[in-house]
Formats: sequence, C-alpha cells, structure tokens
Amino acid sequence: MTFKQPKKTCEDPNCPFHGELAVRGRVLEGIVHTAKMEKTVIVDREFMQFSSKYVRYERRHGHIPSHNPPCLDVKEGDRVKIAECRPLSKTVSFVVVEKLGEER
Repeated sequence: MTFKQPKKTCEDPNCPFHGELAVRGRVLEGIVHTAKMEKTVIVDREFMQFSSKYVRYERRHGHIPSHNPPCLDVKEGDRVKIAECRPLSKTVSFVVVEKLGEER
C-alpha cells in the first residue's frame, strides 16, 4: 500500500512515514468527528448494512479511534484515510495515513 508522503516531518515513533509503525490490513475512509485528544482522533465512518427482514439497505455509522501523527495534523471535519496497524492502546488500532480534504 502506498500513500502520499506528508510535507512536514515528525519525530513520532508511531508515525507510518517517519517512525517504525507497520501498516497492514484494512484501509477505510471517514470524517474526523472529534480531535480533542492528544495525538488521537475519532473518525466517523458511514456504511450501508443489508436488512433481510425489510429486504433493503440501511445507513449505519461507526466511530473509530485513530492515531493522528503530528506531521499530518488533521482537524475536525477533515476527510481522512485510515489504515489498520498493531494496537497502540486499549482502543486505538488504526492510524491516519492521508488527509483527503475538508468536508465542511
């Protein structure tokens, strides 16, 4: 998997570009819902789930905590691409790898 390199550099060991964090598994897109924690953001991801009872699709969403490297520095409302990595904490197993733009 190849992602666009950020223009800034950082000293974060958990950065997939400048540190030693390996990226593997799923790659998802979403919108940053909350950026109040230090180096962690909550990404809101919407998806369609099939309901067999009503024989149609319904919209659902999930909140995914992700590590935010200082070189990317994403904020609330930004559209981002996140990738799965090893568990960084109890809840964080994804890392932001690309900033796609602003959703506002």
